[in-house]
Amino acid sequence: MALQESGEMYLETIYVLSKKSNAVRGIDIADHLGYSKPSVSRAVGLLKDEGLLTKDADGYYKLTAAGEKIAKNIYERHTVLSKLLIDLGVDEKTATEDACRVEHYISDTTFNAIKNHIKKHGGSTS
Repeated sequence: MALQESGEMYLETIYVLSKKSNAVRGIDIADHLGYSKPSVSRAVGLLKDEGLLTKDADGYYKLTAAGEKIAKNIYERHTVLSKLLIDLGVDEKTATEDACRVEHYISDTTFNAIKNHIKKHGGSTS
C-alpha cells in the first residue's frame, strides 16, 4: 500500500509521541502537527481502516506492527537526513524542515546510498 505524505506524517507523529508516552490521544496529535481535531479524526480513521493504527476503549492510539514499521522507516529517514544537512552546515531549523519534506519522496535506493556514504566516511546514521 502506498501512503500519501500526510499519512506518513501522522504515523511518524504517533511514533514520536508514543516514545514519550504510551497514551497518545487525538488532541496530542493535533497539537503536535498544528492541525484541527476534526482533521486528525478523519486522518486517523483512514489509517485505522488501513490496519496501521488502533484506538482503544480509552481513546488512545497505538500503531499496529505494520504502522510501526512504516513510522520507523520515515523517522529514520527524518533523523538521518536532518543530521546530514546539519553536518553540511545547514542550520538546525532549516535542516529539520527540509528533511521533513525530502523523507517522503526520496527513493530507498538513494536513501540507502546516503546511509552507506555516511558509514563509509565515519559518520553515524543515528
